[in-house]
Amino acid sequence: TSVHWHGIRLPAAMDGTGEVQQPIKPGEEFIYRFAVPDAGTFWYHS
Repeated sequence: TSVHWHGIRLPAAMDGTGEVQQPIKPGEEFIYRFAVPDAGTFWYHS
């Protein structure tokens, strides 16, 4: 599992797509840390 964001400008390593980030396996954790530079309503999914 990973989290994929829509409409937010963020580092590629935080995008949650299989091309740039490995899945987070059961029992593992990954902390997403990034600044959101733009105000707005955005959505995400896993």
